[in-house]
Amino acid sequence: MTHRGRRTRALVAVVVGLSAVPVAAFLTVRATQDHTATVGPSMPSPDASRPVEPLTTPDLPPSAPIRVEVPRIGVRTSLMKLAKNPDQTIETPPLGRAQEAGWYRLGAAPGSRGAAVITGHVDTPHGPAVFYRLGRLRPGDQASVLRADGRTAVFEIDSVERFGKDHFPTNRVYGDPGYAAIRLITCGGRFDRTTGHYVDNVIAFGHLLRSEEAH
Repeated sequence: MTHRGRRTRALVAVVVGLSAVPVAAFLTVRATQDHTATVGPSMPSPDASRPVEPLTTPDLPPSAPIRVEVPRIGVRTSLMKLAKNPDQTIETPPLGRAQEAGWYRLGAAPGSRGAAVITGHVDTPHGPAVFYRLGRLRPGDQASVLRADGRTAVFEIDSVERFGKDHFPTNRVYGDPGYAAIRLITCGGRFDRTTGHYVDNVIAFGHLLRSEEAH
């Protein structure tokens, strides 16, 4: 995740690797409906080691997220709403708002059953962006999402993994794990100056730990 602030080409954001995946895959609601993901034996499901805790945390009713905070890496940002582009690829936050993350609104709301997907840039030609330190998260770290209904969904990170964009784990990211989950995504790995893209995605997988009412 070395910053390359002197680049003359604008970095392509976040989840460039997602662009090659049809939007139908983004809208997968159950893991059994999409078998396109590549998950090798060295990349087991991050939730497999936590079979009880996620299932015993009550899911919340849908409510749009307003802000996400990740204390370990100093992130506190409002969340813009993302959908899909005319070419059926997922939208990414504009580079002009690189310090703000985005929520994929066609997926699950944070705290509701399903995988809530939040994306953010790693950097821009001018410096680090909102998810510059995402790869520093560790299992047990927490991320909190304030929702429009006044509740805060607190997630525990299960794993942080890096995937080549040609092996993006579509099913693990967008499939329904059976409980409320979160996926934080940015770019990572080597920067390919030929294409202007990073070659990998960094993804933090987590589950709902608890919910807190507004005081």
